[in-house]
Amino acid sequence: MKTELAGGRVRFLGTFPTEVPVVGLPEVAVAGRSNVGKSSCLNRLVGVRQAARVSSTPGRTQAINLFQVQERYVLADLPGYGFAKVPEAVQAGWKGLVEGYLASERDLRLVLMLIDPRRDAGGMDADLLWSLREARLPVLVVATKLDKLKRLKGRSALLRLAREYHLAPHELLGFSSLKGTGLEQLHKAIDKAVKVKR
Repeated sequence: MKTELAGGRVRFLGTFPTEVPVVGLPEVAVAGRSNVGKSSCLNRLVGVRQAARVSSTPGRTQAINLFQVQERYVLADLPGYGFAKVPEAVQAGWKGLVEGYLASERDLRLVLMLIDPRRDAGGMDADLLWSLREARLPVLVVATKLDKLKRLKGRSALLRLAREYHLAPHELLGFSSLKGTGLEQLHKAIDKAVKVKR
């Protein structure tokens, strides 16, 4: 069921626990750990406070949520991975759903891969990034919660992420949902991605 948000600028297209429909617009996927601040980032990005549900309990997003933005592109909010307190069988189901979405024939222009810059590189984050590169999907690593680090520590954390994940400058962006740090650059990256024909 479609729901109009922000005066019709953003439209919630629905929650899809199994098959995800192809809307016919360029798509941008948002992926990351269950506690990385994915919902807060998405809400700040579309300018709607409650577009995506923000919870103190990791793993609330258990399906793929689609948002149509300005009749121009679709944001796909993917289930978080990692710390969700759910049975392994449920997590495996989410993994299959996300992998199926990423591998399906759709106009996916960009994957925003959210990472907490305070975490060490590796594990599931490294696995996802490797998978995205193997699939030749364009990816932008968004280092969230930058406001939780002092300026010099934040800069140092970004340099470390770039080094450990072998990221080019255009593949990494520092971001804070609270302060809006990196928001303009994130909008520009998405605008560029949805305008480019694939």
